[in-house]
Amino acid sequence: MQNEKRTLMEDLRLIWKGLRVWNQILPGYFPLMIFWTVIAALVPMFPLYLSAEMVNELSDLCRPNRLILLAGITVGGSFLLNLLERWVRGKLYTHKMMVYSKHEAYLFDAENHFQYEHLENAEISLKRSQILTVMNSSSYGLNRVLFNADHMLENVMHVILTVALTLSLFRILPGDFEGVWYFINSWWAVIALVGVVGLNAWLSFKQSAKSAEKINQSLSGLTFGNNLAYAYMKTKGTDMHLFGLNRIAIAEERKYMLHPEWVSVYQKAGLERVRGEKLLNAMVKIFVFLFTAAKAWMGAIGIGNFILYQGTVQKFVQAFSEVVTTLQDLRYNNHYLKETFDYLELPNNMYQGTLAVEKRDDLDYEIEFRDVSFKYPRSEEWVLRHVNMKFKIGDKLAIVGENGSGKTTFIKLLCRLYDPTEGKILLNGIDITRYRYGEYMSLFSVAFQDYSLFAFTVAQNVAATEDPDEKRVLDALNRVGLGDKIRGLPKGIHTNLGREYENDGVDFSGGEQQKVALARALYKNAPFVVLDEPTAALDPIAEAEVYTRFNDIASDKTSIFISHRLSSCKFCDEIAVFDHGTIVEHGNHEDLVANTSGKYHALWRAQAQYYN
Repeated sequence: MQNEKRTLMEDLRLIWKGLRVWNQILPGYFPLMIFWTVIAALVPMFPLYLSAEMVNELSDLCRPNRLILLAGITVGGSFLLNLLERWVRGKLYTHKMMVYSKHEAYLFDAENHFQYEHLENAEISLKRSQILTVMNSSSYGLNRVLFNADHMLENVMHVILTVALTLSLFRILPGDFEGVWYFINSWWAVIALVGVVGLNAWLSFKQSAKSAEKINQSLSGLTFGNNLAYAYMKTKGTDMHLFGLNRIAIAEERKYMLHPEWVSVYQKAGLERVRGEKLLNAMVKIFVFLFTAAKAWMGAIGIGNFILYQGTVQKFVQAFSEVVTTLQDLRYNNHYLKETFDYLELPNNMYQGTLAVEKRDDLDYEIEFRDVSFKYPRSEEWVLRHVNMKFKIGDKLAIVGENGSGKTTFIKLLCRLYDPTEGKILLNGIDITRYRYGEYMSLFSVAFQDYSLFAFTVAQNVAATEDPDEKRVLDALNRVGLGDKIRGLPKGIHTNLGREYENDGVDFSGGEQQKVALARALYKNAPFVVLDEPTAALDPIAEAEVYTRFNDIASDKTSIFISHRLSSCKFCDEIAVFDHGTIVEHGNHEDLVANTSGKYHALWRAQAQYYN
């Protein structure tokens, strides 16, 4: 990654792209930042300039009226500038408080539009982990652009002001120094000073960047500790404590945070940079002091200007050095920034059709799998082979089979999370790839076994929106048997799930959580309802309740069940039995059980002892 070479213009375009992203994430931030840099630069320079004028007045004419005026302007102007600077800084602080949350929201929004294949790609997951590791450990990536832009603007403004205040120092008057002193007293001295400062800053940054690159490469693979910490939060530590995994998590986290190379390299880089800057500052201080003292002694400048130039030149050296360093850091950061953009702009190779999905009041839709075969990207193994199936609205279809038989893959193809490798899937006789992707997806409401509930209200979890229809939410909860439970809560459907953010939140059992996920699938009111192990977390009584309510839950929709419990298949019109990626049997429960040589009969017999 770091060996990639780019021209200055390519680097500038990449930085500009990062700035445009931040302008989109934080609208109004940059105009406010520019205004603040002007004020912040004036705060120290304004009293310094006026103080120099007062000293000149004291050493020359010493007019009381002018001294009082200058003192009043200094005090009053400084007070107003500080007041304005604090006010603007407060506004900026409000924006900066949202930087990380806005950044996370931007990443999440981009990932939410990823092609589903990317979410299951281990290489892409590793790339994401590496990007986040580098970002969290050293702030390189998109965040670095914003922080460096702030720093750059502030120091550029200081350079402009200090140059404006220091111009007269290099003004050559008749009778000024001759020979070598003429050179020192001319603009050549400015050029030499700028060159020395810039070269020192560039060499200092090159050294620290080389060290930072070394540590970032060594830490890019240290994601195990973070993953364990995430698992700890995810499971609230139950497994970690029961199995002693917390010791591994703590050890890995320490390895990550106290990595010897991390500590030693950054300390060394910091010391080397500080040594270089300290040496340069000492040299510049000696030069400026001798030079301005000589001019003051010769009468070319006043005593007040002597004090002024001491401060402005030092500030110029510091600010210009920071400008060079920040620019180099921005170019160095482009390696990570490009990695971030490459990740966020992963191509979506799913064909986006243009046909509108017909909105039918009678919900008369028909799905057909026509000789469909599929193997996952980067794999040569066929997961599905020559699958043919047709089902119409209102059908209740059960999909059964052993683990790895292709059941879940069948659903992923149906919902167009993947496209078939061979064959076609048709909706009302038309290839589904020809329909608009979003419209086709809206036909399906899926409750997966690995569903996700969030620390929102019950209503928001069911409706998946901030402004839910309360009547529809209650109707969906009633249909899954949670209505009475919810109505008994103090805040009803507006009760938070979990106690992470609300002390009066509710902790549902696993079965109750699964019912909330079922209610979410019903709330969407899509023509096709897909239920992946809909009763896996339910106790036998709750399971019987769901099956008793089955017709009400399914209503007039097409219901597709993936299930390992063959008892659920009794409630379905048809059953498709998968085995090694093919449909080996198809029919209703009675017919399939009667076929003693069939796969379904064997599965039923294996579970019959538990039913008895």
